[in-house]
Amino acid sequence: MPFANVNAIRLHYQLEGDASLPVLVLSNSLGTSLSMWDPQMPQWLQHFRVLRYDTRGHGQSEVTPGECSIAQLGSDVIALLDHLGIAQAHFCGLSMGGSTFMWLAVHHPQRVNKLILCNTGAKIGTAEAWNSRIETVRREGLGAIAGAVVSRWLTPEYAQAHPQQVQALTAMLLATPAEGYAAACAAVRDHDLREAIAGIRAPTLVIAGSGDVPTPPADAQFMRATIPGAQYVEFDAAHISNQQQAAAFIQAVVQFLTGQP
Repeated sequence: MPFANVNAIRLHYQLEGDASLPVLVLSNSLGTSLSMWDPQMPQWLQHFRVLRYDTRGHGQSEVTPGECSIAQLGSDVIALLDHLGIAQAHFCGLSMGGSTFMWLAVHHPQRVNKLILCNTGAKIGTAEAWNSRIETVRREGLGAIAGAVVSRWLTPEYAQAHPQQVQALTAMLLATPAEGYAAACAAVRDHDLREAIAGIRAPTLVIAGSGDVPTPPADAQFMRATIPGAQYVEFDAAHISNQQQAAAFIQAVVQFLTGQP
């Protein structure tokens, strides 16, 4: 499995597809790994060369001591792109991944072709809620919050009808190192780009889930209104919309990035 020593960290990544195709970079949500994008990969590889990576402290990427910031997570991506010789790409990030790519579009606009922000917000949650979660995870581990967290990833009706998918997502969360998860919670807690995103110039698609509790449609609609020219699509889904509405998600991304109907 490929690893890159970049930005003072060891990152796990996968780069797949025809080298002649445009590069699409994917970033995972809090508490998941690059495998959260598995439902999209077969179809997307027909159109793009796809780069996935595990955010620091997640999956097989290194856990670093202490808290981290969205700026660090964005800098990790820039360092990985430099390592792989990728000058510019499309970017699609969900939740924390969306926060990361939002920062990247503000601070490294020359690297961004088109931008897709999924189930995310320019500011997510409150400091009090994030601090409480950090304390619980550090004290009791991810098992203490797994049920509550995963219950927000899929709508209740969908989760009841797809128990194996719930089990797989729960296993992905529980495989995340507790310290890596807590550090990333701090990054999301401190992330606030509500003013800065007005400066994003990359063509942007905002994806929301009608049943998303952590980042509700109102957060997505704020981004759509604030980012010049942003497009918007809303699915019948909760927080991890690419898992619940896999086919619609594939179609929306391909259509936006390629212009194909």
